[in-house]
Amino acid sequence: MDHQKKEIISEAKVRWYAVYTRPRAEKLVFKRFEESGIEAFLPMQKTLRQWSDRKKIVEKPLLSSYIFVKVNPKHFPWVYKTFGVVKFVTFEGKPVSIPQYQIDNLRLLVNSDSEIEVNSVKYEPGDLVEVVSGSLIGLKGELVGKGSGKRFIIRIEELGKNITVKIPKTFLRKITG
Repeated sequence: MDHQKKEIISEAKVRWYAVYTRPRAEKLVFKRFEESGIEAFLPMQKTLRQWSDRKKIVEKPLLSSYIFVKVNPKHFPWVYKTFGVVKFVTFEGKPVSIPQYQIDNLRLLVNSDSEIEVNSVKYEPGDLVEVVSGSLIGLKGELVGKGSGKRFIIRIEELGKNITVKIPKTFLRKITG
């Protein structure tokens, strides 16, 4: 097998992976990946920070302690040896590859003018929720359960009747208090 064919096969195994870093070490790890020639992506977002004497727009990682690297599995040891890297994000002990389209979507998101909020709210049956996006915006109801995919079933009591709606999680906000 000639060198060019080996390179093409090797290139085909290159995929994106999520790497977990030490707290507040994302920028340092990203810089070290760049210096090592490892392709990396650190999604950043601009936020307005306020101190007692001033306000300033600062860039901070969109996903705290996470960086994405595009590597061939044979280069995992180089990634692990990078100071500040804790581990790969794994499933059943194996690093999970991330599809290119998801990285592309993240790039679009951070390059847009949209206000981005990341949360890890866990919804449980019985939670009171409000629809914050879509055609049902403003409606409130009780979470009944999880439907197929990333959809949730909520019960909306309007006109004395129970209406059950399947709705994406991203359209919901938990009502507290």
